[in-house]
Amino acid sequence: MSRVVIAIPARFGASRLPGKPLRLIAGSPLIAHVIARAQSVGQVRVVVATDDMRIAEVAERAGVEACLTSPEHRSGSDRLAECAERMGLSDDTVLVNLQGDEPLMPAACLRQVAQLLAR
Repeated sequence: MSRVVIAIPARFGASRLPGKPLRLIAGSPLIAHVIARAQSVGQVRVVVATDDMRIAEVAERAGVEACLTSPEHRSGSDRLAECAERMGLSDDTVLVNLQGDEPLMPAACLRQVAQLLAR
C-alpha cells in the first residue's frame, strides 16, 4: 500500500469543542491517539492537515508529516484537498480521510477502505 496516504484533518477552532484535537485522553492529546491508529495500518504515509501550529507540533513529535493549511476552510475535505495539492500527490494516490476525532477506528477498517479505493 505504498501509494496510500491516510490524511487526518484537524482544526483547533471547532465551534462545539474548541481545542478538541489537543484534549487529553489517557494523558495524550486526542490527535496523538488518531495518529497512532493510522500508523498501526503499516506501510502507509500519514499526514495531519491542520491550520494550527500546536497540532502540527504534536503530529511531528508522533513521527508524521504536518501540512499547514488555510484557516478559512469550511470542511475537513477542503483542508485535505489543499494538503493533497500542496504535497503534489499524483492522481493514482489513494487518500483515506480519517477524521481527527476518531481514535478508535480499527486499523483493519482503514486497510479495507484503502484497498477498495485502490481498485
